[in-house]
Amino acid sequence: MEANILTEIFLPLALGVIMLGMGLALTIDDFKRITIYPKAVITGLVCQLVLLPLLAFGLMAFWETRAEFAVGIILLAAIPGGATSNLFAYLAKCDAALSITLTAISSFITIVTIPFIVNYAMEIHMGSGQYVKLPVLRTMAQIMIITVIPVSIGMYLKQRMPALANRVQRPVKIASAIFIAIVIIGIILKDRENVIPFFIQTGAPAFTLNVLTLAMGFLVGKLVGLGFRQAATISIESGIQNGTLAIAIAASATLLNNSTIAIVPAIYSLIMFGTGSLVAFWFGKINLGKSRSSDGLPAS
Repeated sequence: MEANILTEIFLPLALGVIMLGMGLALTIDDFKRITIYPKAVITGLVCQLVLLPLLAFGLMAFWETRAEFAVGIILLAAIPGGATSNLFAYLAKCDAALSITLTAISSFITIVTIPFIVNYAMEIHMGSGQYVKLPVLRTMAQIMIITVIPVSIGMYLKQRMPALANRVQRPVKIASAIFIAIVIIGIILKDRENVIPFFIQTGAPAFTLNVLTLAMGFLVGKLVGLGFRQAATISIESGIQNGTLAIAIAASATLLNNSTIAIVPAIYSLIMFGTGSLVAFWFGKINLGKSRSSDGLPAS
C-alpha cells in the first residue's frame, strides 16, 4: 500500500468515521456533565491533559531511544481518548457518561494543546533546525476540521434523527474498526523490513507508558476520593488514547509528515487493545460484583 493512499485516503476516512461515530453517541448534555460530576471530570482532565504529558516527557528523558520514537510517545500523551476509550469503559461497566464527557471535553481542549506539546517535544528530542516546526494556528484549524466537523455532524444526526443515529451506530463502529485495522496494517507494511527492530525499540516504552497511565488514572482517582467506577473510568480514559488521530498528525503531509513518528502510535494501538481488554475484564468483573452486592444478590 503506497504511503500517499494510506495518509491521504484511508487515514482521513478512518478518523472521520471514528469521529462521526463518537458524535452519534453525544448530546449537548454530555458537555454539561461537568456541573454534575465536577470532581471526577476535573480529576480526569488533569490526568489526561497535565499528568499524562508530564509522565511521557519524564519517561523519554531517561529512556534512550530514537528521537522520532520519543516524539511519538509524547505525541500519544498529548492526544485525547477517543471512541475506543468509551467502548472499553462501557465493556468494563464503568461510568459511561463520565467517559463520554471526558472524551468530549478533552478532544476540544487538545486542539489547542497538541501543537505546543509536540513542538516542544520535537525541539527537545530532534534539535533546533532538524525538524519542521508545527504551525500552531494551522494545526489547530486542521485538527478541528478532522475532529470537530464529523463529531458535530454525528451530534446533529443524533439530535434531529435519533432513530437513524441509533441504527447506524453499530455499522459505524464496525467500519471504524476496519479502517483502524487498515491504517495500522498499512503503516506497518510500509516499513515491514523494520517492523521487528521498530517494535523492539518502541514496544517497551509504549507498553510502559500505557501501563503507567492506566495505573496513574486509577490511583489519582482513588486519592481524591472517587468511587471505584469513576476511578476505573479515569484509568481507561488516561490509558486508551486516540491512536488514529496521533497517526494522522504524524503521517499527514500537511502536518508532521513523518511516517517514522507514526510507527509509535500504530504499535501503541496494538498494545492498548491487549491491555485495555484485560483491564476492562478486570474492572468489569469488580463492577459487576459491586452491582450485584448493592442489589442484594450474590457477587459470584
